[in-house]
Amino acid sequence: MTKLIIAACILVSLSLTGFAQSRSRTTRRSTSKTAKTAPAETGNAVKTEGATRIAIQIKNLTTFLYLLGGVAKDLEALDAAAKSGQASPTVDRQKAQLKQSFEDFRVGLDQLEIYFRSTPELQPYYVKLVGSASGAAAAEDQAAQGHFRDAGRSLIGVVGRLADVLVVMR
Repeated sequence: MTKLIIAACILVSLSLTGFAQSRSRTTRRSTSKTAKTAPAETGNAVKTEGATRIAIQIKNLTTFLYLLGGVAKDLEALDAAAKSGQASPTVDRQKAQLKQSFEDFRVGLDQLEIYFRSTPELQPYYVKLVGSASGAAAAEDQAAQGHFRDAGRSLIGVVGRLADVLVVMR
């Protein structure tokens, strides 16, 4: 009985090592296939990089817009209080920070448009992207005039344009 168990264990261990070594370890590389796939892989990487940059802008803008809703409401209340003679020195500082944020978004979208325009693989998508920086510039102008809600609405349009570009890039 023990001889049968030992034989079965040896048989099982030999069959397992046979499966482990059944694959050939030689590799064959063809330079013609590699040369043909390299530009396609590079194009996909550039396209992925462009889509990632758009996604980052969308995430930043939507987070900002979410926070802007409450801040704009508070600023309007503080402006009403300032007109009645109860001005707060922090209001001007908050407005300046908001205006700077709008400017930063415009600059970021300008850079995104330049990146798409100057990258050959992304130029077909640039047509859809054009105008997002000008939308951010309009929002910046509205914020400079103190119309933060209108500026937020303009940025919502920019987010929609960016989302449209991502859909086309699929």
